[in-house]
Amino acid sequence: MANVIRTMGIVSVVILLLMILLLAACSGSDDEIPSPMARPESAPTANPTPEPAKEVAITIGNFTDVTGPSSNPMSVIGLALEDMVQYYNEQNFIPGVDLEMISYDGQMDPAKDAPGYEWLKEQGADLIFTSMPSTATTLKSVVDEDEIVLFTMVPDIEALSPPGYIFCTANTLGNYQSYTLLKWIAENDPDFPKDRPAKIGGAFWAEAYSQTFLDGMEKYCETHPDQYEWKGGHLNNFSFIWDAEVEALKDCDYVMPSGPMQHFVREYRDAGYTAKFIGTDFQIAMYGMVDDLDLWDESDGMLLIRTGPWWNEDVELIKLSKQLLHEYHPSEVDAIIREGPGYQAVRGIYIMMEIIKDTVETVGAENFNSQALYDAAQSFSLTLYGIEDCHSFTDTKRTSLNYMSMYEIRGSEEDLFRVDPEWIPVVHEP
Repeated sequence: MANVIRTMGIVSVVILLLMILLLAACSGSDDEIPSPMARPESAPTANPTPEPAKEVAITIGNFTDVTGPSSNPMSVIGLALEDMVQYYNEQNFIPGVDLEMISYDGQMDPAKDAPGYEWLKEQGADLIFTSMPSTATTLKSVVDEDEIVLFTMVPDIEALSPPGYIFCTANTLGNYQSYTLLKWIAENDPDFPKDRPAKIGGAFWAEAYSQTFLDGMEKYCETHPDQYEWKGGHLNNFSFIWDAEVEALKDCDYVMPSGPMQHFVREYRDAGYTAKFIGTDFQIAMYGMVDDLDLWDESDGMLLIRTGPWWNEDVELIKLSKQLLHEYHPSEVDAIIREGPGYQAVRGIYIMMEIIKDTVETVGAENFNSQALYDAAQSFSLTLYGIEDCHSFTDTKRTSLNYMSMYEIRGSEEDLFRVDPEWIPVVHEP
């Protein structure tokens, strides 16, 4: 029983790391935007005029996991949200508004989604924020009926279609990530076979989010048989033993391992197989384990399509994340960064904050309500670092991310590095 509980806990952790998919932000030269909070099309963010005598409170209802199996990673995201609320208030980025935050402990239990939502409303939440995988899907019909905006960090087609009051900040669907990754590899990887289709496959735990990656890979291969030969998507029933899947994928040129990837990677290399590993933020959600298990050589050269810049890049939103950590959590900076992209949830939260800001600028703080927030959200567009519509929503589009970036693991340097300076448009069709 203990092993089952531990396994399900890790499954929850991994799925939540999708949100790290939270991680969306387009970056480039630092000269174009003097502050990560400054929008090119708007006035400087900080307000030099005196604050109004009475501020309007806007309350963000944080639907999270405090005591359940995903509490550890969720606490990092909650920390990022809390820090951004404090930072926006201190800097007066939304004049006339005092941002507040209340949290509900959903314990990673879908049965608590509905009562948790009702509790947050009763406590005065003006909007909902969540990184819980099931919550947005469970609550879709409810928030659409109540016309309450819910921002999620985890993209799920069932929660986003048909388009309603749920918006996924800074991320895109798993199959779109697969399309974008495979297209880039076929066109850019110097190791791609020159005289035949590349053999490719993947192995995941048997849960819905992982299946979207495999389905996307298979569909892309079927659409481009001249580029790829599909060797199968193999599912494991939440075990850490991957011997059958390793054997099924032994002849591949490219393999997308499970998330977390550590056990599969070790078994595959110990068996003597040489395929290049590929993946997304999903595979490196527990990035610290690569170092803990000393798997730098085994994962060397792995290609990763990501939703935002990495910790070693000197770009504004990474600098902001580090700034917040140093100011608010100086004794935990190295530990939080070492764990991976979790605290980079700051980037997805930034999208939400800017939509709140746009709403207030349009209707005034005293007229802020969910309908005004909805109107601002579905017309939101953000140009960053010279990239027009780096993030955007429309009346039919509910994922903000429009561009991704390509990285590789370099074992000798024990870190992740960008391999393509260009931002890559998200591919929506195979």
